Amino acid sequence: MRLYLASRSPRRRELLHQMGVEFDTIAFGDGMHKDPEVDETPFPGEDPVVYVERVTRAKAEFGIALLAERHLPMRPVLSADTTLEFNGEIIGKPVDAADATAILQRLSGQTHHVLTGVAVSHQGQTEYILSRSQVRFRTLEADEIRHYVMSGEPMDKAGAYGIQGKAGLFVEYIAGSYTGIMGLPVCETGELLKRFGFRL
Repeated sequence: MRLYLASRSPRRRELLHQMGVEFDTIAFGDGMHKDPEVDETPFPGEDPVVYVERVTRAKAEFGIALLAERHLPMRPVLSADTTLEFNGEIIGKPVDAADATAILQRLSGQTHHVLTGVAVSHQGQTEYILSRSQVRFRTLEADEIRHYVMSGEPMDKAGAYGIQGKAGLFVEYIAGSYTGIMGLPVCETGELLKRFGFRL
């Protein structure tokens, strides 16, 4: 079986390849043409767990609508969304270098949670799972943060870091799913795909 991936993330593509899943990518809007149906702006006071599920389900269901609109073959659509929860607050992707620096300063020497939701939508049915992992950073020096932000790596990642990149040097402890922290928990995703008849 083959599916559609409703994500631009190279990490998610890499992890699906690792799982042996065949897929095509659905491109959503970007920049000025961002699709309002998958707007990732949190609602005021929205709980992080509720937020991740809302956005993940919206991406999968909007992906199905795009297939119909573009007259593409109907196959399952897989979507995912990753965010950080720190002291009850949602921390998404940084808006600029100053924001990335501020986020990393907050996470320095602290423990946060990484929430990755995965949804599959097909034939009017949407199934969802949540991977929740705990990450603790060692205390970061100002120069380390500055050099990391200058590398550009934090800019497209929730929490302003990618555990699979240079920020792996910051991580003192994790509990949960390493691939979930990357953006697609392969164990949970595999179990979800089995519900739709995939043989992995």
